[in-house]
Amino acid sequence: MTSDTFFSEEEKARIEAAVREAESRTSGEIVPMVVDESYDYLRSEIVGGGLFSLGASVTLSWAFGDSSVWVFLPLFVLLYFPFKWGIRSLPGLKRRLIPPEEITVEVEEKALVSFIENGLHHTRDETGILILISLFEHRVHVLADRGINEAVSHQVWEEIVHLITEGIREGKTCEALCEGIRRCGDLLEKRFPRKHDDRNELPNLIT
Repeated sequence: MTSDTFFSEEEKARIEAAVREAESRTSGEIVPMVVDESYDYLRSEIVGGGLFSLGASVTLSWAFGDSSVWVFLPLFVLLYFPFKWGIRSLPGLKRRLIPPEEITVEVEEKALVSFIENGLHHTRDETGILILISLFEHRVHVLADRGINEAVSHQVWEEIVHLITEGIREGKTCEALCEGIRRCGDLLEKRFPRKHDDRNELPNLIT
């Protein structure tokens, strides 16, 4: 499943409606975003392909080639690319070859880059919030502009991340995301109420 098909058209309409409702109460801007992956993690394919090829080549050369290096080397070369491509086509296996710390860093970096690329740092009152769902990593990250972060603790964002993550695990992604959007709206409404000349500055959903 890709970011384009992760939500049905009906679910996309519900999410955009939740954003409009939340933004009708505040001067803030809330942007949910779904991406296929935060990074390509090519190193995991290279290292994984090498390790699997090494293991298979050693075993085969020992079993059928009397542990000859002249059997081992051709086998290693021949098996490397099939293993590498196999890892690429099996996201679950590829994900297991990536250190969790690297995934965390890449998702956070993707959120920051997307925040800037989509202009969330240019909202009038510095009250943009990005809710990023990164499919390959199975991660959710919430990034808020400094106008909000100065008034809201990091724990609050972690609670919203947990809410959405649990919803994804339970197969209720749309409902959980809409609830996360509503909670963001509640936070913004208390500290950044809607102004008479407010307008919608950003998209209500990016896939």
